[in-house]
Amino acid sequence: MLTHRLASLWVCAALHVLPIYVTRAQSTTTPATTAARSRLDAPACTPTSTPIGVRASRESWTTWGGNVRNTRAGTPATRAASDSLVLRWALWLGEVGNARSQATVMNGRVYVTSEGGSVWALDAERGCQWWRTAVGAPVRTSAVLLSDSSGAAQLLFVGDAMGRVLALRASTGAIVWTARVDAHPMAIVTGTPQLHRGVLYVGVSSYESAMPLQPKYACCTFRGSVVALDARTGAQKWKTYTIDETPSANGKSKSGADVIGPSGAAVWSTPTVDEQRGRLYFGTGNNYSAPQSARSDAVMALDLATGTVVWSRQFTARDGYNVSCDVPGKYNCPEADGPDADIGQPPILVDLPGGGRSLLVGAKSGMLRALDPDREGATRWEYQVGPGGKLGGLHWGSATDGRLVFAAYGGQLISAVADSTAPGGMRLVADASAGGGLVALDVRTGALQWRAPAPVCDKRPGCSPAQSAAVTVAHGMVWSGALDGHLRGYDARSGRIVWDQDMVRDYPTVNGSGGRGGSLDVGGPVIVGNSLYVGAGYGLYGAMPGNVFLAFTRVARGGGSGNTRSGNARNAGTTR
Repeated sequence: MLTHRLASLWVCAALHVLPIYVTRAQSTTTPATTAARSRLDAPACTPTSTPIGVRASRESWTTWGGNVRNTRAGTPATRAASDSLVLRWALWLGEVGNARSQATVMNGRVYVTSEGGSVWALDAERGCQWWRTAVGAPVRTSAVLLSDSSGAAQLLFVGDAMGRVLALRASTGAIVWTARVDAHPMAIVTGTPQLHRGVLYVGVSSYESAMPLQPKYACCTFRGSVVALDARTGAQKWKTYTIDETPSANGKSKSGADVIGPSGAAVWSTPTVDEQRGRLYFGTGNNYSAPQSARSDAVMALDLATGTVVWSRQFTARDGYNVSCDVPGKYNCPEADGPDADIGQPPILVDLPGGGRSLLVGAKSGMLRALDPDREGATRWEYQVGPGGKLGGLHWGSATDGRLVFAAYGGQLISAVADSTAPGGMRLVADASAGGGLVALDVRTGALQWRAPAPVCDKRPGCSPAQSAAVTVAHGMVWSGALDGHLRGYDARSGRIVWDQDMVRDYPTVNGSGGRGGSLDVGGPVIVGNSLYVGAGYGLYGAMPGNVFLAFTRVARGGGSGNTRSGNARNAGTTR
């Protein structure tokens, strides 16, 4: 079976046409691209574009996990007299197949990024455009905001497919600085940087795990790291590798290529800040080559000020994997051969009812664990949410309201079929019966409180029940998107679905271009006040492509109480 990383090779090949060592972001303005780029622009905002009430909202979502603890929790109150969602506006993200970005929201503005290389500042109410900046490379992260002492947004930061972090002025979109965080030609920034007290903490990942598909490729030389940057200037404060040793030749592969290692242990999610202990927590991925290292598939704790490793807990030893492990002959595959059990979810730091603290950590093994941050990551409890898998497992992010932790299971399975019209003559097909489901566990004990079953796929191509996208909790509801193209709202107390929207359709967009929704993956919904923001579209690994970013408004249904017992709080969807 082919795995999710096979598609990375196609992406990687496309990236080779980009100027890998560019250090200053530039936007192309040739006549051939001017018309296409103007299509991306929404109508310009005016100072009176948004009612005062919207701008006066004190709620915001300014980093990937909603806060430095990565709880992914919005307003904790139960639903008021509003129990349905209505589409307010939609944005076309350009000629892309993936809508992986999350919203970043502050003071009535919504900041959106795209794999097409654009960053938008939009009006939250109308969807009009304050500015758009093209940064010259695919943007893989959401934006994170730096504000001043009065609460006004000053800078926003994004990471891209060239291993760079860029700072943009929040008021105009002008690029203030650009920092390349790793010199490796395959380095990328996938996890949204974390911001704390004027310092950006950036995880570094790479595409190199796909390169061993070339039989003579000497695998591998990349090693993951976390980099601390001064948010005002981009200057590097420290850098800590997940592997201490510099990779070196230590043998030959089946194809006769040099084996170079240890390598890998990438960091592809947002780090978590522990203000009490002055520490930074994050998960790492598998090794790409032999020998395997002690900090792959691990949770690491660093000193915030210096980057010194305080402790590290490995949960899957001898996990050596690259994409050649999934092709006949396995010519560059390490002897360990998997299982590719990365810890890709950001650790969630939570205060426990009755005292104590935990780090809640999900992995592609399908295991959710609670670790004690005050006892060097000692395990409090663990719960197997579902079988492990190279497509997750627990993939992008869980959420907690402080009492329960909500984890969605990915577990997508794919196969390859011959198709002369597809790249390489093969097309990936998703298993319509594999993956999916949502659980709620007690944060203190790990006891299961409820389990919502996996969605049931319809017969349209690309449907998968896998729930790989990050989960969000707010207003007494848990929100989880799936590869079947649905966003569902679950009652946080019972797990019953009370809102279900099929996003796979055409949308009129504020920038005048036709947009279409698809599978939901990577970033989760963002809830700020009575608004919900989500991207729809994920065209990799046999799923359904799409290119829209959607803004919904919570509205009352007939002045009702919004009580979930009504059973019909949904909008143009079906409750299952």
